[in-house]
Amino acid sequence: MDFLVNGLLHLSTWQLIGATLLLTHITIVSVTIFLHRHQAHKALKLHPIISHFFRFWIWLTTGTVTKEWVAVHRKHHAKCETKEDPHSPQVVGIKKLLLEGRELYSSEAMNKETLEKYGQGTPDDWLERNLYSRHPFYGIMLMLALDVALFGVIGITIFAVQMLWIPVWAAGVINGIGHFWGYRNYETSDASTNIIPLGILIGGEELHNNHHAHAHSARLSNKWWEFDIGWFYIRLLEFVGLARVRKIAAKIHMVDGKHLIDVETVRAVIRHRFHVMKLYGRMVIKPVVKHECRSIDVHARKIHRKLLRRVRKLMTREDIKLDSTALQTLNDALKQSKTLETVYHFKQQLKELWQQSASNQAKRVERLQHWCVEAEKTGIQALQEFATYIRGYTLQAS
Repeated sequence: MDFLVNGLLHLSTWQLIGATLLLTHITIVSVTIFLHRHQAHKALKLHPIISHFFRFWIWLTTGTVTKEWVAVHRKHHAKCETKEDPHSPQVVGIKKLLLEGRELYSSEAMNKETLEKYGQGTPDDWLERNLYSRHPFYGIMLMLALDVALFGVIGITIFAVQMLWIPVWAAGVINGIGHFWGYRNYETSDASTNIIPLGILIGGEELHNNHHAHAHSARLSNKWWEFDIGWFYIRLLEFVGLARVRKIAAKIHMVDGKHLIDVETVRAVIRHRFHVMKLYGRMVIKPVVKHECRSIDVHARKIHRKLLRRVRKLMTREDIKLDSTALQTLNDALKQSKTLETVYHFKQQLKELWQQSASNQAKRVERLQHWCVEAEKTGIQALQEFATYIRGYTLQAS
């Protein structure tokens, strides 16, 4: 009878809470390192021992099939914020994502076309074919039995928490809130956000905008004040020879006093185009809008300020798709301000640089040099300063 109540470990209440947090944390770490960074994006290589441990643990605690998870996630990146995106709150709504995120994932995981197109390169050994993929619920039932055996009757509650942990945090928080609310280091064309700068609770996945900007980077933190605990664990695994990092996002290195636009400048600007767009919004559009607000006649200021505040977001957020109403608002503001029209025009010209074919780098160098020269001729201080700033861009491996 005592065994049924307390299990083999006879843990206190606080020990049970600690054990639950430890078990769920291992699951989160397995998902972010193995499923996400290793399998979906090939950002690192894992030693077969640790790779199989993660795969076994995910089968045990979630019943997730590696190929299905990878395929759905890759499709999310390929079709982000469109009707084909398996889980976009911008399409289906934040409420549906938070309440039915798991159902959306499961529905897409049953799509054979998705699995065939996006699920390549995942494990296909005997264990995968005959156990992990064939009997995903066996692992969950084994986990239930282990929880009850180790913790007693309360193990059923611990098991329930484990089963809800990934659907709530991954499907609900990351896929939902991570495309709806938070801060952005990069102006990506999707609505991804960094939820908080401390990536601990969800293994670093909180830094979702960083990930969408550099999808193949093994490190999700980019600013010095951001912390990615998943990256911390990867570095520990690398130290003991159980992992090898393949790729991380290159850092920008600014060369003071550099005036010549060269191939390295172009490569840096294109590689960090999402960061460049963020900087353009902060260094050019924001101060220009602010100046325009101050220069408006005092009687008309209230109305025009409201318009300019609305239009600033339309001019800076790359994920916003302009419908007829938004387009009319933007056009109205641009007609009222030649300066605003100019900086918006230069932004569109800058974006053309990375929309061109990469086959002729010399042409790209020439176009960026021309862009900087013309920007400096406008007489708009913020635009001139940005053109000077962009000349110093180079890549620095990190």
